[in-house]
Amino acid sequence: MKSNKIYFEDVFKFLNKLENESIDLAIIDPPYNQSIDKWDTFKSEEEFFEFTYKWIDLTIDKLKDNGSLYIFNNSYNAAFILTYLVSKGLKFKNWIVWYKKDGFSPSKTKFVNNQEVILFFTKSDNYVFNSEDVRIPYLSTSRIEAARKTGILKNGKRWFPNENGRLCPDVWEIPSVRLTKKVNGKTVKTLHPTPKPEEMIERMIKASSNEGDLVLDLFSGSGTTAIVSKKLDRSFIGCENNKEYYEYIVERLKD
Repeated sequence: MKSNKIYFEDVFKFLNKLENESIDLAIIDPPYNQSIDKWDTFKSEEEFFEFTYKWIDLTIDKLKDNGSLYIFNNSYNAAFILTYLVSKGLKFKNWIVWYKKDGFSPSKTKFVNNQEVILFFTKSDNYVFNSEDVRIPYLSTSRIEAARKTGILKNGKRWFPNENGRLCPDVWEIPSVRLTKKVNGKTVKTLHPTPKPEEMIERMIKASSNEGDLVLDLFSGSGTTAIVSKKLDRSFIGCENNKEYYEYIVERLKD
């Protein structure tokens, strides 16, 4: 199969054609079973997890020994998926909380959902992680500015802030696409109902791959992972079985 291409194909047919141990990094935003659309609707929870575990098994085979895997989902599903990945021998790295700042829906019967989960696993203990490439700004700008001059005394040593910011934590405060694409203060409906912010995908790709590596984009949706991979000089390959989404991805890649 050719890289730098998104295939219009069912996820299982696609994965069965893909070469084993060919992928450096997989970023997967799969169905959540929340009935957002037909592709996100299953007859039962049992059917949903049977589907989920099936594509996970195939994906693991495609990862190189030093490959990494990120999977999006809600916190309930993520708990089951995490347990399954551990049972398959993958190495747990992080339960990343994406603080969306808009939530799924208001609720007066429980705490309002205001997050999604990103599971970060690796296939072995030998993997890529470029921590210096994903530093983020310090929280206290005034304190850090003062520390640049004189430093801060910690455990008998003087600490000076890193010019590139602090190391990235496992809580990511990144607004959803829905919030950042407002027109006249109002949210605008996107072609795909759950697009992920480029900033977030960029962070994963920079952290867990190097230039020239191959990034897998299953359930491509709006094609953001492919687009960001291309911008960052990585190769990509993926699939999407919704014709409208697929055609949109093709146009984005042309642009």
